[in-house]
Amino acid sequence: MSVSTDEQAFPDTPPVALTADGKLLSTMPNRLGYLSATDPSVGIEAIRHLYATQGYVWLKGLLPRREMIDFRGWVLSHLAESGLLEPGTDPSLGIASDRAIDRQLAERRLMSVVRSTGYEGFCAQPRLSRLMDAFVGGLSYLHKRKIMRFTLPGTATATPAHYDLVYLRGGTNRVVTTWIPIGDATIDMGGLVYLEGSHAVGAALERQFNKDNSALSPQERISAYNRNMSEGGWVSKDLPDMAERFDTRWLMADFEAGDIVLHSPYMIHASTTNQSLDGLIRLSTDIRYQNVDDEIDARWGNHWSLDDML
Repeated sequence: MSVSTDEQAFPDTPPVALTADGKLLSTMPNRLGYLSATDPSVGIEAIRHLYATQGYVWLKGLLPRREMIDFRGWVLSHLAESGLLEPGTDPSLGIASDRAIDRQLAERRLMSVVRSTGYEGFCAQPRLSRLMDAFVGGLSYLHKRKIMRFTLPGTATATPAHYDLVYLRGGTNRVVTTWIPIGDATIDMGGLVYLEGSHAVGAALERQFNKDNSALSPQERISAYNRNMSEGGWVSKDLPDMAERFDTRWLMADFEAGDIVLHSPYMIHASTTNQSLDGLIRLSTDIRYQNVDDEIDARWGNHWSLDDML
């Protein structure tokens, strides 16, 4: 069964005023709500049903919490030379330094981490592999291009609203995104928010884009940056306006180490700014699976780079 977070003593309003791209999200109950959490033990058919109806499934505690926290420490320790962490603190806590950091060095270290055996093993761990084999109904394929992000508290960084198929048009539309918070990612840390019911909106937008793009060359047709797309492939940078335009809510959550979210390639999602009350770095990874027999977008056959235009 699906377990509503409303039944888990969440507050009616978030602990901070959620912002994205300088805009404040409404806290009206018809514009902001909570994701529904699901116990992984409900079984694969129930998980598939929730995915189809909700556009996402938030699986609570699928991965061992202690292992996730240790992995957080391992990742951040490799970025520490950039000055990212408060000196003398446990890297797994992810306490951000209040001094200037060497951003270029941090990003170079991050590119090294996503190419490492340790990270590859994390993404291909048996718990995830077994789940995804069952979910896609066969052997699952893990895309080589995998993304990891760190977001510092007190910065304006936020991911605009988008749906993932925009960047994966060269393959199947049955690709599944797995978003994994590496460590706790409480609401004030600016984790993902999902536009309720928007998997239908994303599918309608993509149908229109397919019509608009039909006269383009094959290479431009699949690009998220073609002449018919908005800058960066985003649907919008104005999250409050999107909730109004589609008369729906942004859904948020206090994610814990060990949680994962599966979401549809049509599901519109974004992040808010990290306003961590404890000065913590938000760390997450998003990786993509599909049935190995479905068409694979060849552009995702390379490691992720910050400048790869995908």
